[in-house]
Amino acid sequence: MNGRTLLIDKQSPPVDRAVSENHTVGMSLKRLGIRLAIAVLALAALAVGGAWVYATFINDAAEKFEVADLDERLDASAEQPSEEPQDSAPDVTTGDESAQADSAEADVTQTDEAAQSEDATEVDDGTQFWITTEGSEVGYRVSEVLFGIDTEGVGRTEDVTGSVTLIDTTMTEAEFTVDVASMKSDDGRRDGQFRGRIMETQTFPTASFTLTSPIDLGVTATEGATLDTTISGELTMHGVTNPVSFEIAAKIEGNRLGVIGTIPITFVDYDIVDPSITGITVKPEGVIEFVLVFSRQ
Repeated sequence: MNGRTLLIDKQSPPVDRAVSENHTVGMSLKRLGIRLAIAVLALAALAVGGAWVYATFINDAAEKFEVADLDERLDASAEQPSEEPQDSAPDVTTGDESAQADSAEADVTQTDEAAQSEDATEVDDGTQFWITTEGSEVGYRVSEVLFGIDTEGVGRTEDVTGSVTLIDTTMTEAEFTVDVASMKSDDGRRDGQFRGRIMETQTFPTASFTLTSPIDLGVTATEGATLDTTISGELTMHGVTNPVSFEIAAKIEGNRLGVIGTIPITFVDYDIVDPSITGITVKPEGVIEFVLVFSRQ
């Protein structure tokens, strides 16, 4: 009996070692799993923290257009310097030259009178034609979620042309066209995505709005006139045309017509792919925002 007991005791240590080794391996795997979990959480925290830093301190998205922006641009446009005649030394004229000058003045007077007559005809007709000038700007604004942090993507361009025709209190025609490829935001990577797979600007380089029917504004286009109204027309973007209605504010100051407004859009309505990428979710709607400054022709 004693011999058997001793034999069993001698055989027990290998079993204990195996159990111990399995326990050690289990503990090592557990520690490895904990470390991996900690690493994943650290990376997630780093990503969220980086997104928060970007959204709070780095993202330099332009503010929404306000009426104050319209006033500022109208003032700046009205203050553009005009060319003034240069001073010159007095000329000494002979009698013949004096007679020629008198004849030239008479021709100029007749020309001015004819021009005034044409102007009077234009005023009587009530038609005014305005075209875009310096200070006009069009852009987009979308809501983004960057690793769980709400932020915005905004692109702008001053490469816009357009015109408005007014007859008395009625806007009979209006349109503007934007060079989509020239849109720029605060992030070159966003701009590359925007021009490439999203808006495909090589195929669809412009976007445009056209008024589809005349609208009575209720006021005549005179200095100091202001209005808030809703207009309707067709928006063409990414090769697709849809009817749209949106609110605008307008005013005339310094012989300039200023118009500000936003056009709500939904991407799928214009066959635009989901702009979202890994880590950045873009909401399916956005707006086109604009401030347009027109000069009368």
